[in-house]
Amino acid sequence: MHIAVVGPTHPHTGGIVHHTTELSHQLAAAGHDVDLVSWSAQYPAFLHPGTLRVPGGDPEVRLYPKTSYPLVWWNPITWRRTGVHLRSYDAVVLVHASTVQVPASLTMLHAIHGRGRRRPAPRVVVVAHNVFPHERHHGDAMFVRALFSRADAVLVHSEQLAGLARKLVPGRTEIVVADIPPHLPAFPQTRRPVNETDQPTNKLLFFGTVRPYKGLDVLLHAMVQVPGVRLIVAGDIWSGVSNLRTQIADLGLLDRVMLRPSYVPGPEIAPLFRDVDALVLPYRAGTASQNVLLAHAMGVPVIATRAGTLGSQVNDGVDGVLAEPDDVADLTRALVRFYTPGTPARLRAAVPLVDMESSWNAYVDALTTALTGAAVAGARASR
Repeated sequence: MHIAVVGPTHPHTGGIVHHTTELSHQLAAAGHDVDLVSWSAQYPAFLHPGTLRVPGGDPEVRLYPKTSYPLVWWNPITWRRTGVHLRSYDAVVLVHASTVQVPASLTMLHAIHGRGRRRPAPRVVVVAHNVFPHERHHGDAMFVRALFSRADAVLVHSEQLAGLARKLVPGRTEIVVADIPPHLPAFPQTRRPVNETDQPTNKLLFFGTVRPYKGLDVLLHAMVQVPGVRLIVAGDIWSGVSNLRTQIADLGLLDRVMLRPSYVPGPEIAPLFRDVDALVLPYRAGTASQNVLLAHAMGVPVIATRAGTLGSQVNDGVDGVLAEPDDVADLTRALVRFYTPGTPARLRAAVPLVDMESSWNAYVDALTTALTGAAVAGARASR
């Protein structure tokens, strides 16, 4: 098939950038003719307080060779022009992560199905990393319903998201569920060697953008009850560094929490994981996170909550420890469990290898089925 993947790629930052770019590579490797259609400017800076573009410009992903950048958030002409161009494809993959870009997506869809077509419209599958934004706003449901109802299918990464999508468009749009495959930054990933006689460093890592739904404040309150454990916080801090420092000081943790308050480029990620006992993901809520897989690629166990898909990615007591979301007392118990003598080394020895190939094969198969409409045709034939 001749497929257009519409979504962000380098030089923009973030996991969705990595996923969109790797998806283009994987579809091409499966034998399809793929173009990656991207954004030269995604959205206004005030909507994203973090780092918008990779510092220094060095790619964190395998650059996809057939990439163009026609889309600009402030120019609707580029939205419609791109939609008209997309008419020439057999299928379109439209990446959705934020309602901010829904007007552009709807404009492209209107152009795809508008007058002047000389051939059948391409089948459109929306890949929805989130159904709603992590921080909800008035009108989100209206925008997302409009987008999903105009697509032929929507692919989501968990049954929880599928439930939300089905409520928005009951019976109107095919909803496909596929586990999100690894899409890690392209940098050398050296697993920490396992030695069961090693003593813990008593150092933990919180990695990634600091936003309310990620629950860093819950972790800080839990650490008060677990003396002797230190924490590195590495990533953009959306609420501001001064506010976070004040919170840390109020909890009496200034000598135990080290801040690295900026975006972490790919080559600087490995050193952060080198001597920590675990990555901590104290999410209040969420959908899916690559950070568990990133920790596994480094050979590091994970302490996480059961928010979103985290509970299925971490095997409690085997390669990590789980706690209930937004529960200081339960996260405190998880930290204490993790630091039971001998446990950090035992969990690290059980950290699984990251299986890129089979995960991506299954994902591409599910997406290709949606793009061809085979699942819908099969369901109709069986009635």
